[in-house]
Amino acid sequence: MTTISLILNGKARTSTVLPRDTLAGYLRDGCQLTGTHLGCEHGACGACTVLLDGEPVRSCIVLAVTADAREVQSIEGLRDDAIMVLLRKAFHEAHALQCGFCTPGMLITARDILRRHHAPDETLIRRELAGQICRCTGYVGIVEAIRCAGAELAATPQPIE
Repeated sequence: MTTISLILNGKARTSTVLPRDTLAGYLRDGCQLTGTHLGCEHGACGACTVLLDGEPVRSCIVLAVTADAREVQSIEGLRDDAIMVLLRKAFHEAHALQCGFCTPGMLITARDILRRHHAPDETLIRRELAGQICRCTGYVGIVEAIRCAGAELAATPQPIE
């Protein structure tokens, strides 16, 4: 067993994990943060995407021990994030979800897209979403939601971060 200390969704946390535990498993089983979904468990689908030191990672292929002394944000920790608020509204209005399984990872990736590219166009959004798999929607609503949220973000007088 290994002891790790990290900042999880803004709060300090110390836990004991096995060296083989994934970050996704730690979040789901050790912290009861079940918004992080496990799809392929090979890093290919993106359902398990979380932020590690502010950057999106596939938590199913990141070991929990690598989060020691770092900051992790799951979908639960982004509830009041300004960009996430815009995205949730846009996803609702554009009917950008169906079964919802990919949605947490999709939202975290969309947030990262908008953090780096204000007002992205469809081509950029589709390229940036490569690797985020949705089996239900056909991506039309997802792309439109991100585009609309980006347009709203770009129109905001005060930059949102």
